Parts: sequence; C-alpha cells; structure tokens
Amino acid sequence: MNVVATTNAPAAIGPYAQGIIVNGMFYSSGQIPLTAAGELVDGDIVAQTHQVFANIKAVLEAAGSSLENVVKTTVFMKDMNDFVAMNEVYASHFGEHKPARSAVEVARLPKDVKVEIEVIAVVK
Repeated sequence: MNVVATTNAPAAIGPYAQGIIVNGMFYSSGQIPLTAAGELVDGDIVAQTHQVFANIKAVLEAAGSSLENVVKTTVFMKDMNDFVAMNEVYASHFGEHKPARSAVEVARLPKDVKVEIEVIAVVK
C-alpha cells in the first residue's frame, strides 16, 4: 500500500490518509469543503461542492490519476433537498464520464459541512 499525500488539498484532520493506492487502485478519504490551507468554505451546496472537487482533483493528481479514471463515488449530503444543485456541480466536473455513484443523506458531517465525497479510481 502507498499513502497519497498532497499539500494541494487539506491535510487529514484525524488519524487517516488523504488516500491509499493498492493494486493499481486509488481509494480516497472523504473530501469536505476545506481549502488546502484548512479554511472552511462557507456557503451553499454549490460553493462547497466545487471546493470538494478541487480537493478530489488534487488528491487524484497526487495519486497519478484523474477524474476520468474514477470508477465509483460516494456522496454524503447533510440535506437531500440539495441533491439537484450538488448534482449539477458534480456533472460539470465529470462531463461525459459517469462513474458509478451512491448518494446518501446523513445526520451530520465533519465540521457541519453540507457535502463530503469520496472516490475510487484506477491509477495508470
């Protein structure tokens, strides 16, 4: 197993890695809307989802992968009523690529954010 770490995404706020590569696959930890400097992006689901994708792109790049190589995502949302707005941002980042996905509403997320996303991707 290889640990993935980059300063272009927020550092882990607990005892976990930003991601792990094993057997040619990258598994990310959930990314929340913190900047690389660790500042919370306050705002609506749109602003928070864009920041989450900036973080996902950074950890994927550090792993030697990209959004085009993502095979599965899991989206955790504070409020399923935000699904349509989150989905528009999600689609804008993935374009024509459509990985498998689960989306769930949860009672609470770290730092009380509105969205957290994790990905699994192929490392070429």
